Amino acid sequence: MGIADVLITVFQAGVEDPKPVGNTRSENDGAFLVNVPASAGGVFYAVADLGRGVILATVIGPSLVTPITINELTTVAAAFCFAQFIHHGKIAGPELGLSIAAGMNNNLVTLRTGESSPVLLSSPNGDETNSLRSTRSLANLLSVCVLRATTPNASGPNPIAALLEATTPPDGTRPSDTFQALVNLALNPANNVPSIYAQSRNIEVELYQPALQGMPDAWTLAVKVNYTGGDVQFPQTYFSGPGNIAFDQNGYAWITNNTIQGTPTSNNNLIVLQPNGRPSDGTNGTPRSPLTGGGLLGGGFGVAIDTHGHVWAGNFGWGGDNPSKEPPGSGSVSLFNSSGGAMTPNGYHNGTWRVQSVAVDEANNIWCASFGNNRVVVFPNGEPGNAFWFPTEGDGPNGPFGIAIDQYGAAWVTNSGGLSTTSPSSLSRYAISDGQIMPKLYKEFGHSLKGISIDSNGNIWVASGGDNAVYLLDPNGEFLGKFNGGGLNCPWSVTIDGDDHAWVANFGPMRPGMNFTSSSVTKLAGTNPATLPPKLKTGDPISPPTGYTLPSAGAEVTLPSGTPLYGSNGPKCFSPLMRLTNCCIDQAGNVWAINNWKPDFDLDKDNPGGDGIVIFVGLAKPPIEGAKRK
Repeated sequence: MGIADVLITVFQAGVEDPKPVGNTRSENDGAFLVNVPASAGGVFYAVADLGRGVILATVIGPSLVTPITINELTTVAAAFCFAQFIHHGKIAGPELGLSIAAGMNNNLVTLRTGESSPVLLSSPNGDETNSLRSTRSLANLLSVCVLRATTPNASGPNPIAALLEATTPPDGTRPSDTFQALVNLALNPANNVPSIYAQSRNIEVELYQPALQGMPDAWTLAVKVNYTGGDVQFPQTYFSGPGNIAFDQNGYAWITNNTIQGTPTSNNNLIVLQPNGRPSDGTNGTPRSPLTGGGLLGGGFGVAIDTHGHVWAGNFGWGGDNPSKEPPGSGSVSLFNSSGGAMTPNGYHNGTWRVQSVAVDEANNIWCASFGNNRVVVFPNGEPGNAFWFPTEGDGPNGPFGIAIDQYGAAWVTNSGGLSTTSPSSLSRYAISDGQIMPKLYKEFGHSLKGISIDSNGNIWVASGGDNAVYLLDPNGEFLGKFNGGGLNCPWSVTIDGDDHAWVANFGPMRPGMNFTSSSVTKLAGTNPATLPPKLKTGDPISPPTGYTLPSAGAEVTLPSGTPLYGSNGPKCFSPLMRLTNCCIDQAGNVWAINNWKPDFDLDKDNPGGDGIVIFVGLAKPPIEGAKRK
């Protein structure tokens, strides 16, 4: 039902403060018409001020379209998708970030009707996750605030005041209106969860149904994607064991893919998703997903984009009828241009064997963790024909896995010791000198070290799955701390956000009988004193004890064809978030968690590949490009 005489203002958001470009008041039935002069750039959004601190909003997008709806559900979507760009109720930020956020907004709500979007209503979302119901619970919270604001002489407990109080950040400022309250919740999703849930249930008439029937671990919203762009009748084109993501300059996600879904056999494709999570469709010079050729085979943890915009993807090539060492066998590195064209027919094998991480330095040297032959391999200036490696002969690093480049162009490499959680591990630092790789540091610690990241202060964050910890070292390799908590469970990798906080992907226990049905992402406080939350120190968990999770709302997980994750005759799976190998942050602050492996370790030896990507909306500060080399 519409509301009369509400002030509606349309804004144009960009890097600077948003500009009001038109306003009006709603008619008796709630309809409104705003005359907006033609203009381009940024993102348009509309705000409805109902008075008494109740403000609703809707994101229109980069183009003005009609009709639009402003309601409680559009307000939830706008607050979460643009959380990293909203300051004192105003949206402002870089063009790419705003564009990505607008695309994610359309995944949550339908602009014209103000109803839940088809994406959120259907598999792999719907009731396969709790996000659809979470948006409705939060919209119901706002609905009672709207009722209070539009009811003269209302008495009794004030739901507006209760919401503003519950969404006040720890030691922070109380929000002045309902829109900022939802933004605060998006930025602090573990704050006052029981109180907010209780408020969402204490409602006489739920306008948005069905809502949550159980309290969440945190007020996060997520969009799950599992479609690669291939024919849904062919499992060869499905997500199956995605390992890592590299975002290009346009926000497209290039994702390695390990197996053929339902089998342990190596896959031969590379997935490319648009910033909104939909498959890249080949228009305007973009790739058409999924990519094949170029020597792709059993992609692992290695994918990186060089200074020319070319994409390097490592091939681990494992499982099933394991291929030979010769082309197109395992161990190569594939190369694609920005449009998805393979730049070599069979990949480059120059010194590599079962590649894990791939990293690029500012000189366009391509660093490869060659896990299978214990080498660190470099393609100088992106030229595989001139490759050199360490060691040149004999024993080298034991199972090199993760690589991160520091501000001096040196590479920090984790030596996992193998994939077992009991493997003794180490960390090395290498520099290039006179066409050779020179070892600069070697330090033994942890078990099964894998992913590694470097923050803007040059500190080294390392995931150690075997002892369930994250280690922090200074730029000289001296220990600063060993951390756990916040949901850490066999961490696989670490990503650093724009506030220098650490985000950890949890793979879960790797022992038979130890299944992982409640996967999560962990957030740890970083090393920047200016961004540390009140009363927390470096390494303290910011995420709740469970981590940031994605529970089911009661429907089992299904594949793009609609068949159950473990097949029609297999057990039902209710874990939309699975065993993670990384969580990567885009330029809108969305956290892309990578479902690499299925939850049940006992059942998954012959059917291991995880089913897609879970995108936590607006959860992290967008990373600062090149921060580690400032």
